[in-house]
Amino acid sequence: MSDEPQGEAGAAAPKAGALADKIAEATRRFELYDPDQGLPLIERLVNRAVEAIGALALCGIVAVVFSNALARYLLNTSFLWAEEVVLLLVPWLAMTGVFLSVRRGSMIRIDFFFEKLPAKWRRPIGAAGYAISIAVLLFMGWVSFDFLRLFGGDVAVYLNIRIGWSTSALSFGAFGAALAFLVAFHHERRREKRRALRS
Repeated sequence: MSDEPQGEAGAAAPKAGALADKIAEATRRFELYDPDQGLPLIERLVNRAVEAIGALALCGIVAVVFSNALARYLLNTSFLWAEEVVLLLVPWLAMTGVFLSVRRGSMIRIDFFFEKLPAKWRRPIGAAGYAISIAVLLFMGWVSFDFLRLFGGDVAVYLNIRIGWSTSALSFGAFGAALAFLVAFHHERRREKRRALRS
């Protein structure tokens, strides 16, 4: 048998190792990167406060689910109120995530077709995209507020607290995300003006 394939495989191994090292380094940089770097102080504080609310909601959900599972399998009992706590915290977790994804530009979007458009069409179509996103979120916020007004006074069966403090997350999140889109649109326009002045 010829040694040539083994030689090619041997030469490819260092290249694959170098590529793996580059990917690992890029992943580390991405995970340690501060997504709020370069923002004004007030915007960083808002993002951090919302992030803290989301982290507290997530920690609460994990703690309740884990302790309920332990109680069920180790003590043959469960907490009746556990499911209610999780259901009341999930809206806060979801809406803080939506707000932060808009604020940090990590909302999923497909730019493939947008980038293929002529440059003169991109600005009005981009503005229309922002306007539609803001309108949808404002509508969602209004519907959520109406729901809160009608049913927010209902009381959770086991916890004996009003569910309005939980469902209010939908209104806060939708209105907050709409405002975040508006701020992102404003920042984008300012960047465009600065680029135009430089050129």
